Amino acid sequence: MKLSELISVLDHPKVKGKLDCEVAGLTYDSRGIAPGLLFVAIRGLHQDGHQFVNQVMAQGAVGVVVENDCPDVLSQTLSRIIRVKDTRRALSVLAHQFYGKPSHQMGMIGVTGTNGKTTTTYLIRGILEAAGKKVGLLGTTGYHVGLEVLPALHTTPESLDLHRLLAEMVQAAIEYTVMEVSSHALALGRVSDCAFDVAVYTNLSQDHLDFHKDMEDYFKAKQKLFSELGIGNPKSFPRRAVVNGDDPKASQVIAVTQVPCWTYATDKQADLTAERIQIDFEGIRFLAVTPQGKFEIQSVLTGRYNVSNILAAIGVVLSQDIPIPVIQKGIKNVRQVPGRFEKVQEGQDFLVIVDYAHTEDALRKLLLAVQELRQSTLSPEGRVLTVFGCGGDRDRGKRPKIGQVAVGLSDCVILTSDNPRTEDHMAIIREIEAGIKQGPDTRRQRAGYFIIPDRAEAIEKAIGLARRGDIVVIAGKGHEDYQIVGPHKIHFDDREVARVALRRLKAKS
Repeated sequence: MKLSELISVLDHPKVKGKLDCEVAGLTYDSRGIAPGLLFVAIRGLHQDGHQFVNQVMAQGAVGVVVENDCPDVLSQTLSRIIRVKDTRRALSVLAHQFYGKPSHQMGMIGVTGTNGKTTTTYLIRGILEAAGKKVGLLGTTGYHVGLEVLPALHTTPESLDLHRLLAEMVQAAIEYTVMEVSSHALALGRVSDCAFDVAVYTNLSQDHLDFHKDMEDYFKAKQKLFSELGIGNPKSFPRRAVVNGDDPKASQVIAVTQVPCWTYATDKQADLTAERIQIDFEGIRFLAVTPQGKFEIQSVLTGRYNVSNILAAIGVVLSQDIPIPVIQKGIKNVRQVPGRFEKVQEGQDFLVIVDYAHTEDALRKLLLAVQELRQSTLSPEGRVLTVFGCGGDRDRGKRPKIGQVAVGLSDCVILTSDNPRTEDHMAIIREIEAGIKQGPDTRRQRAGYFIIPDRAEAIEKAIGLARRGDIVVIAGKGHEDYQIVGPHKIHFDDREVARVALRRLKAKS
């Protein structure tokens, strides 16, 4: 593509140099520069791409895109300089143009919210695939393009990477892309040029306040997906917003939405609700009440919060005219979402569950689900033993609150490391412990807690303490197969560690 054609979509760029050259590709990473690439200098959290513009031009970049207020670091010999107001915005616009506007060539479904995004996207994909559709999936567990699964660096990719992936999906004849849309992606404009047809709002609870200045800023980022929904979208796919009516912010989401909206809820009146809910460790059964009528739902997913996730998925696919029998089949087909209420079985007489819950709200819902299931299907004398930590270099304010939730809904708590990153793991644990100590004395004395910083040892301790009928909950990392300690990313999988501990326990008995 000619540089002149590519930058024609930019808003009032200031150009130095001739534009009749060919552009072989785009990059925002100076380490990936190659001859013929256009380098877009973006300001990141840790580094500023403007520092590398002279370097990338020396290595063969066809030109650089910088911000208007770029400091005087540009060599006078640079042949092509394109100045814009906002290079992040420019990166998205340029990627959209360079890759042929791929989001215009398929159905686009975005799911945002603090919790429930991954499970909801898996359910939507399962139903669409049951309808015979080819579906791409982008989210926390990976980027699924056709038969290929790529590791996810972010829940939602950077705009350039996103449009590249979408272009690959177009080449693979993907009909729908279902993706998790994070608040970071919305705030940073990564999805600004994605033409979403359907958007889902699951909920809002405290998270990511290391990035957002406060909860209102966090919510406004989520809200952006809905205020932009359908604008400038030339496609013929049906448009719909699907909003969790149980969430206190639901009305504010609906207020900014300019396309038809359905609500779903389990505790309030809504367009989609559930009746006759039955939940046990084998799954969920309920009667879905929808704008298209009532029908039975069965799923191997469990926990009351998954009723909400299923209703959200039903709302999405009903908006796309998927028949009810196909919806029922698709939900049945979703057997396990990686690291979400995932059971680890080695023939033991107690349960071990690995789950990604890493926020106060997610852990509360998880442990309430476990308590409900324990009362209804297992011996009420069975105990809940919870192993968890909190991530380093992330929202510190949630740590004591998560500690209070854990000790309030568990019979035994083991505090351990999560991904400490550059923080001292014991300092993180002490902040969690502060919340536990603030809780009611009677509950804390009954529950008790241990501090075992080594996560593998903590998991082994919990499994060693478990008795017949107990439930061991290993929370926080879920599907992750790594642990980040300092600058190092080492292999670590809660499921693998639990399996080894269970086998060792079995060998002793």
